[in-house]
Parts: sequence; C-alpha cells; structure tokens
Amino acid sequence: MSDIVQKSERKAEAYHTEANGLVGRALMDAFRKFSPRVQVRNPVMFIVWLSMFVTLALTFQPTLFGKTSVSAAYNGSVTAILFFTVWFANFAEALAEGRGKAQADALRQTKTDVMARRIGPDGTFQTVPAGALRKGDRVRVERGDIIPTDGEILEGIASVDESAITGESAPVLKEPGTDMFSTLTGGTRILSDWLVFKVSADPGHTFLDRMIHLVEGAKRQKTPNEIALTVLLAVLSLIFVIVVATLKPMAAFLHINLDVATLIALLVALMPTTIGALLSAIGIAGIDRATRFNVLAMSGRAVEAAGDVQTLILDKTGTITMGNRQATEFVPLPGYSETDVAAAALLASWYDTTPEGRSIVALAVSKGAKHDAAWDQAQGVDFTAETRMSGTNLADGRKARKGAVAAVARYVQEGFKGAIPPQLKEAGELVARKGATPLALAIDGDLVGVIGLSDVLKAGMRERFAHMRSLGIKTVMVTGDNPITARVIAEQAGVDDFVAEAKPEDKIRVIRAEQARGRLVAMTGDGTNDAPALAQADVGLAMHSGTVPAKEAANMIDLDSDPTKLIDVVAIGKQLLITRGALTTFSIANDVAKYFAMLPAMFMLALPGVATLNIMHLATPESAVLSALIFNAIIIPILIPLALRGVRFQPTSANRMLARNVLIYGLGGLIVPFVGIKAIDLILSPFLH
Repeated sequence: MSDIVQKSERKAEAYHTEANGLVGRALMDAFRKFSPRVQVRNPVMFIVWLSMFVTLALTFQPTLFGKTSVSAAYNGSVTAILFFTVWFANFAEALAEGRGKAQADALRQTKTDVMARRIGPDGTFQTVPAGALRKGDRVRVERGDIIPTDGEILEGIASVDESAITGESAPVLKEPGTDMFSTLTGGTRILSDWLVFKVSADPGHTFLDRMIHLVEGAKRQKTPNEIALTVLLAVLSLIFVIVVATLKPMAAFLHINLDVATLIALLVALMPTTIGALLSAIGIAGIDRATRFNVLAMSGRAVEAAGDVQTLILDKTGTITMGNRQATEFVPLPGYSETDVAAAALLASWYDTTPEGRSIVALAVSKGAKHDAAWDQAQGVDFTAETRMSGTNLADGRKARKGAVAAVARYVQEGFKGAIPPQLKEAGELVARKGATPLALAIDGDLVGVIGLSDVLKAGMRERFAHMRSLGIKTVMVTGDNPITARVIAEQAGVDDFVAEAKPEDKIRVIRAEQARGRLVAMTGDGTNDAPALAQADVGLAMHSGTVPAKEAANMIDLDSDPTKLIDVVAIGKQLLITRGALTTFSIANDVAKYFAMLPAMFMLALPGVATLNIMHLATPESAVLSALIFNAIIIPILIPLALRGVRFQPTSANRMLARNVLIYGLGGLIVPFVGIKAIDLILSPFLH
C-alpha cells in the first residue's frame, strides 16, 4: 500500500529538480508574510514576531526596561535570530504554497481564450468567446477543437485528449447516455468526429477553475485537527509566557539580574516554535501530495479524514476485480440444450453494447447461434439498477431477458405467471460456487438457462486488504452479485464483509450503519446514483470520468479514474497525520533539551550549585542563550524538506508505529539539540570572550 507514497515522493523529487525558481519566489513571499494580519493567524509565531520588535527596541535603547548588563550588540543578535526564526517559518509556508501556485500556473496555461460554436434556439451556430457561454447553452465541437468549457454530452461519439488535466496520454472515448465518459472538461481537445454538449458550469466555476483555486490554496482552510493542535500550541505558549514572566521577580529576589532580551530568548526557545512554524506547511503539503498523484482534494479536511478512515466501502467490479467480466459458460435448464441457451443469449444480448454483452454474443456465436433478420426490427432494453435486467423486445411481441437470477425469476412470475423450475437455483449456485456471476435467461415466461460471467481478482488485493486489517481498517465489498458469488469473491480477496445483491440505496445504508458505530467511512463512485452515498461518506472519491452530480457530491476526485486508488488515498492521509505527529513529538522533545541548555547557564554564575546541571558545559550564559536560540531557528529550514515530503508511511499496527516514531522523533528530538547547541556554542564562544 505504500507504493502510492513512494510514487508521490518520486514525483515530488522530480518536481524539485525542475522548479529552480520556486525557492527564490518563496524567499520573497516569506518577506511579505511579515504582515501582522498574516502572523496573527499563527499564535506561536505571532509571539515570536512581537518579541522581535521588543528586542529591536532594546537594541536601540538597552535600558528601556531598566538597568541591564548586556550590550546593544547582544540585543541586536537576539533580534536578528528572532527575525530569521519568523522568516524561516514564513518560508516553509510560502514554499508549500509555492508548489501549489506552480501547479496552478501550469493549469492556467491550458486555459486558452478559444471561440465556441454555440447552437441557438433555431439550430443556427453562433461563434462566441468561451467566456460568453453560460450554464445550459448547447455547443458543438469538432475534430481538433479545444473544448471551451465543462459540459454533458448530448449527441455524437468522439475521442478526447484529456492529458492536459489527467496527464494520461491515451485518448478517452466519449459518448452520451452513460454514467462514465459522458462528461467533458474545458481545456481538453477533441481528436475525432464531433460532439454536441450542454454547458454545465458558468465561467469561473468550471472544473479547471476549481482545480486552480484548490491547488494554489485560495480556498484552503485549517482542518479541525489542525485547529485543535494550534489551540494546544497557543495554550502551551501562554503557559511559557507566564512561567518566564515569573522568573524576573524570582531572580530579583535572589539578586540576579535577568535581562528582558534573555528572558525573551528563553521564552522563544521553550515554546513549540518548530511545529508552530511547520504546521501550516504540513497541511498544505498533504493536499499537494494528493494533487501530485492526480487526486484532487476539495479541502484539507478530506485528506485528513482519509488518514482516520476506519471503514472502506468498495465496489467489486473494477475495484477488487479487473472489471472486464467475460461470458464463460451456458448452463441449460431441463428441456433445453446448450444450443438453445446460446440462441436465447444471442437474442437477449443483440442490442447490449457493454463489454459483458459483447462477450455473451461472442460465446453464443462460438456455440453455433445465428442472427435472425427479424431481430433488426426489434428494440433493445437497457439494464437499470432497479430492474437488474436487459434484453430485446421483438416486433412479434416476444421478449428476451437476461439478468440477475432473482430479478429474472420475479419478471417471469409477475409478468407471465410462469413457474420457476427448482433447477434454476441449482444452476445459479453451480456457477456462483466457481466465483462467477450467474445471469438467468428467459424467453417470455420460459426460463431457458443460466449464463456464467467470470471476472479476475486484481493482483495483490488480498495483501493490501491484509495491510488494511493490520491498521484496524474494515473493508466492505458491495456487489450486485448473488450472496454465493459474493461470498466466494470476498473470501478470495480477503475483505472483512460484503453486501450482496446491492442496490444504490444500499451503499448509503451501509455507510450510515458504520457511521452510527462511530467509524469514519470512505467510498468510491462514478454514477449519478452514487452521489447520495458519496455525499454521506466522510471521504467520497469520485472518478473524473463519472457524472457531474457524483463529482459535485464527492470531496475528492481521482483524475485517473482508478477506483483502487481509494486504498492508497488512505496512505496519503495517514502520512499527513503521522508527519504532523512526528514533528510535534520532535518539537516538544527539543524544548526539553533546550531547557537543560539554557536555564543552568543563565543562573550558574549567581547560583554555583546550578552549574552541575550544565551538562553540556556551555561556555557562558550569553553563548548558551544565543546557541539555543540559533539552533531553534535553523532547525526549521532543516526540517522543511521532511514537512513537505512527509514521514515515510509503512503499513503496520498503531502500537508499532507509535513506538517507532517515539524512538526516532522523540529520542532524536532530545539528542539532536544537545549536539547542535554544543556545536554552535563551540563556534560562538571565541567571539563572545
């Protein structure tokens, strides 16, 4: 399951090598973020920002708060370090935002000011700019045209190049009347034939516009967890303000003079400035990582929720299995031969243009079935989720139907008062026990036989579901198959539960049942009938090739239209949460180490007994304060690559993951400051004597 993360990291590394101007722009944007309106949004860094101005005033007037023993140069040094601390924090956020802005700039290049052929009420063509099109307008596009805006196809069939949006070079066949591949996206190019479509979005609200706004952060808001952590950091910072403020009168009682600049340095060093500086960048980078893997997250909350998901609702066809079911056998019922079943199957599937229908036709022809000229005057009956059948109505009144065994049996009973042979159930179970899907076949009121449709599990699905289970994530397979087939596939795939003979409303029922147990639920969908369930799910991943209602209901859109990516989106979400937790652990551990560096050094001259706590043997109080403060500043840019790339996610249990992160980032957060502060002290001490 970590493949998605590794691929995302490789894409990010490639991006870094190409975007040489990104760092320069982020450095300049970091200066613009010194505005108080920006700083006040981050309580921790706002305190550092205010402290910088206090020490700046002390630089010009060292006795501003009374008698002092430090020089203006010392106050100026503290001011400079605080300035760089804020600048580095701004730079981390600007760099994360800059990656999104670079993507937005690339997307804007696909928005060209094209002319469109709008169809008037009288059927005539009007050539108008793309910006003049409004929702509901009808437009015709032909081979070589840039599609001017988003729309739903009404007429025609054509190949469309969507590489500008999805990055996939293979053209996509578009046609009307289907849940998938019936929508068009502005900025793509038509490669063949022609299409007439109805505009589905006004200017400024197209899919491309939404992508641009999202990736550059125009609509990005803090997630609930991020807000909660910000409040916690603010409370911790307030506690440290109170603690440091009380040191001044305590020191005066002991006849120790503590300068304001030193107290400010102590405050900044003890506050969780590291995570405070990187928190925003971590959240932005989480959305950016999803975008780089062609998953468009509508908000940071969606990515974060993916990391907390406890139940996955997955369609069987196309997600767990390859999705290209093929007819593999005909099972005749008593009184009929395999040749009879083949002939009936050919008739029932003659107007079925789906891959499954074509495979039934191919198998029937291979068994000797032949086309009848009378069928040319017949009418095809399309499959629907409600009837769960399709077929052919002949001109002489005869009707051929194929579909789910229960649905066809009910059709025969209710429509023709026909009897259901007991062998029908046996034939259906025979096919189902092989892991295939049985379809019953009827001509008017006579049940003829059963068709077997076989599918193949996607490689590695059982292992991926095992990884999910080790993380405490429940997987539920939803399928229209009968319970026997569903159970066989579920056992082969290794899912935890399944829902058989499911209708669209069953998905939302399963989601609500899981949510009632306090679990977060994720699901994928592409059709209009999936829209309610996508809206109900905590994480709804819609396919880009799906319908407009599905994409509007979801909070994530997969530009590759790969349903299995839902499993991998969970990895991206968990990586975001793990990164935030790891760097928070590192930041707090840093504070403990800086406490042992600064406090003993500040009091050891007046209180010789405290010198035993100076375990790093720092040279002077001034060098101790400045060394800790410098380390506090430079650790921010050192950790920026980790914040943007994310801590590597490895599927394992929560206890092992916690133990690993505490060992690496907790213990590492204690050791690294001791080494870093001592090294800086050795460099500074000769200049301070």
